[in-house]
Amino acid sequence: MKITSLPQTVRSAIEAAQSKQAAGIVVLDLGGLGAFTDYFMICTAFSTPQLQAVCHGVEEALEKLGRSPEHREGGYSSDWALLDYGGFVVHVFSEQGRKFYDLERLWRSAKRLEIPDEPVGTFRGTTSEGLHP
Repeated sequence: MKITSLPQTVRSAIEAAQSKQAAGIVVLDLGGLGAFTDYFMICTAFSTPQLQAVCHGVEEALEKLGRSPEHREGGYSSDWALLDYGGFVVHVFSEQGRKFYDLERLWRSAKRLEIPDEPVGTFRGTTSEGLHP
């Protein structure tokens, strides 16, 4: 999976999370796995204010594309928040929450794209196949 093959909404969510210094950004391609959505974007925030900032940043970026979440979960708590956009779901975790829920293990059969923590002027994600421009 290449970053350029992702829908614009997912790429915009990634850029917004990076702009708020979210770490460990991963996209899981759930297509063909019988999931209720096509993609998960998972990332880590290191404080409650940062978790809230990441969520607000994603929402603002996607509002510019005419999208708003169909559902929110977690109330921007200190451990986890979810923004459901139908075709993809954004999960923002604290370090502890990410370890506890371990979505990457639960969905380990999904294709995985790791996104660099720095801003995405030049998208270069790591997959099991290596680096892709």
